Amino acid sequence: MAGLMSGKPNSKPARPWFSSGPTAKRPGWSSGALPHELLGRGIRAPEVVKRFSQGLQLTRELLQVPNDWRLVYVPGSDTGAVEAAMWSMLGERPVQVMAFENFGQVWATDLRDHLKLDPEILSAPWGQFPDVSKVDPAKDLVFPWNGTTAGVKAPGADWIAPDREGIVICDATSAAFAMPLPWDRLDVVTFSFQKALGGEAGLGVAALSQKAIARLNAYTPLRPVPKLLRLRNAEGFDPALATGSMINTFSVWTLEDWIDGVEWGLSIGGLPELIARTDRNAAALDTWVQSTDWIDYLAEDAATRSTTSVCLKIVDPRVTGLDEPARQAFVTRIKALVEGEGAAFDVESHRNAPAGLRIWCGCTVETADVEALTPWLDWAFETALGE
Repeated sequence: MAGLMSGKPNSKPARPWFSSGPTAKRPGWSSGALPHELLGRGIRAPEVVKRFSQGLQLTRELLQVPNDWRLVYVPGSDTGAVEAAMWSMLGERPVQVMAFENFGQVWATDLRDHLKLDPEILSAPWGQFPDVSKVDPAKDLVFPWNGTTAGVKAPGADWIAPDREGIVICDATSAAFAMPLPWDRLDVVTFSFQKALGGEAGLGVAALSQKAIARLNAYTPLRPVPKLLRLRNAEGFDPALATGSMINTFSVWTLEDWIDGVEWGLSIGGLPELIARTDRNAAALDTWVQSTDWIDYLAEDAATRSTTSVCLKIVDPRVTGLDEPARQAFVTRIKALVEGEGAAFDVESHRNAPAGLRIWCGCTVETADVEALTPWLDWAFETALGE
């Protein structure tokens, strides 16, 4: 079959890290390059707050966030940022949620079972994006821009009404810094340090439009909101959060690591270059997929195919004829083979997704490493079949 090989490849990726979170560190990263001066300082110290504020300013510059938006740090990575937005803002009007992969399904469950909001769930099978004609501009909307666990991204934003009455909360954690985002069609954009720029886990960011700020100022949720999710004070939006103040004690080391990644992004050409690097990586992987008979994309439509968390399915009938546990075991064997050779780490699909492979192609990955990876996947597939 096309794409297969009889022996081990001659070369390996120089940086064999293809996890979809935390993702690969930036090229040339070193822990020794991170500033140490503020480690051990109090989280409320003026110098520390100033440094956290600088992190927000640099993030705004690299991501090209509109000037009138506010950025805040939230504990709990992107999950914490999405939850903070939902708990602090939703309930004023009916809400829809797009559930086409694991995290959209999680948001739907939380809205239904914990916030008790009876959301309208717009679902789609794995590999597809929901029917956008069902989106109601009079309702609030929660959706992932890029489904990290399905490899499916939004087909642009024309389906989001510019004069919508509801607010749009967009989980953009595997899209930010890698895909253009339509700020004029969104109201809350969330992401985490651990995705596109390879930061450490634990901190999330919520970018809030003026419409989102107005909702926080005007609407008081009837439910109690846990402290770690509060974006409001007694008067409305807590403006201190947009100045580098923290909801709770955050990791200064994690923040310094994040700033290192943002400064790298700015130094190589900013957001356009980060998107271009991502696109080159995805194109390199696509060259292999198109020429290989045993693998294909989980995302069925090229227009909704992710360029970051690229999810692949095995289509060889000798594997597709197996039941799901056996297919999972086969993927686990491929993973073990490439990891045992030090050729690739963490290339299996998400635990709740269909059995397959998932390759991170974001901007911190080098295209040469993607090209060096694919022969090892062919070798591992052939080896696993022959065992």
